[in-house]
Amino acid sequence: MAHDTAHALHPPTATGLDTRKLAIWTFIGSECLFFATLISNYLVYKGESLVGPLPHETSQCMLHGQMTTCEPIFEIPLVTFGTAVLLFSSFFVVLALNGAQQGNRKKLIGWLSATVVCGLFFIGMQVYEFYHFYHKGLGYTTNLFGSSFYTLTGFHGTHVTLGVIWLATMLVLAIRGKYQLRRRPIHKVVTLGVSIATNVPMIAVAVDLRRQWMPGTVE
Repeated sequence: MAHDTAHALHPPTATGLDTRKLAIWTFIGSECLFFATLISNYLVYKGESLVGPLPHETSQCMLHGQMTTCEPIFEIPLVTFGTAVLLFSSFFVVLALNGAQQGNRKKLIGWLSATVVCGLFFIGMQVYEFYHFYHKGLGYTTNLFGSSFYTLTGFHGTHVTLGVIWLATMLVLAIRGKYQLRRRPIHKVVTLGVSIATNVPMIAVAVDLRRQWMPGTVE
């Protein structure tokens, strides 16, 4: 019945597909290609920097106008926790979707709120991380690592910010009762798109960190 209603509400298309669904799948595909390029750039230039600071090794770097010894710049516990929060946000938004499909407004609002909180925490963590890295001597043009890292994680943070704004808007509409939950469920593809855009880059960096810091790992 719901399937027939959806077809009745939307005129036939040249492809035979709902244009909104096609647009979201196109968006997901472009996001995958975009972040695959940024991740590849990060991996290609990994280990090619001539000066520090570096992610995993002690190095010589320019700090306050003089060369000095810099410690490894990554803070593993913080990055691990931030990655975990972002992964949990994907699970929370799926629970919110399930609440919408069940017509359960309380469940939708609760899990959307949890997702937005996770996103806000991650954005705050990334702002702190960038500020901390900059004051430890890692600027955008300091070395190849800095340029590739800031480009990847900067675009990632931008996507997370846009995703939080998007979901916060949906949360406000849900609180105001603007969604007809049984007739107009939030589509799974939208949830997948937000999840991919926010999680894939962070997972790539986290996997690299885990490989570097596992006991017995040899370069």
